[in-house]
Amino acid sequence: MSKDTENSLKIIYRHVGKAVVDYQMIEDGDKILAGISGGKDSFVMLDALLHLQRVAKINFEVVAVNLDQKKPGFPEHILPNYFEANGIDYYIIEVDTYSIVRSKIPEGKKTCPLCSRLRRGNLYGFAEKIGATKIALGHHMDDIVETMFLNMFFQAKLSAMPPKLLSDDKRNVVIRPLAYCREKDIAQVARDRAYPIIPNNLCGSQEDSKRQAVKAMLSEWDKDQSDRVANIFRSLQRVNPSQLADMDLFDFKALHVNRH
Repeated sequence: MSKDTENSLKIIYRHVGKAVVDYQMIEDGDKILAGISGGKDSFVMLDALLHLQRVAKINFEVVAVNLDQKKPGFPEHILPNYFEANGIDYYIIEVDTYSIVRSKIPEGKKTCPLCSRLRRGNLYGFAEKIGATKIALGHHMDDIVETMFLNMFFQAKLSAMPPKLLSDDKRNVVIRPLAYCREKDIAQVARDRAYPIIPNNLCGSQEDSKRQAVKAMLSEWDKDQSDRVANIFRSLQRVNPSQLADMDLFDFKALHVNRH
């Protein structure tokens, strides 16, 4: 293992451990469904969760789950081979959501939103089936900050992806153990550990130009000030409703002078 990889891995393990403690993501007796897509983020998340399982003072299970959506050309053997070679408990869910998406989305239109909803719904249902108490997803700090700007720029709302989330039906808890991790550290580890990465271009969907524009913006900011993205993320942890403008969060109408 190179020195850079060792340092990046230590950073990730430390950040994952802190995020898990800060948001009480994992509790004694939990069964964690780790959603593994085959991308770098989910591989590193799985690595970090298994490390935490070995060193933590509490007992919890980690089960890797991949949703095979039957995209043409998907290399079905890669993940099972990796899990079995490394002694990792796993399930492969085979659901042809690809055909559903193609039947509902016109040619040339973005398939990602519907595809994501179907994937999430299947993971939620499977978590209940196997008795998983938490669903771990591989979103990292950069993803969270990007999502905040996307929502601000294109949806006119201030929201992102929380490190821990209760599903709308209150039947599942989603955790994001990589919430404190930067993508550049994740990429360094993924390159040097040579995970069998499955490229995210199998469905032929277009690159999301809006997200890529935000990524490019943050990349430029990183060059100018290396801690800027981290500072933006930290601002999400230090929200002051009275200094914003949401009348549902703060009663601005009730503000009056009181000099007594």
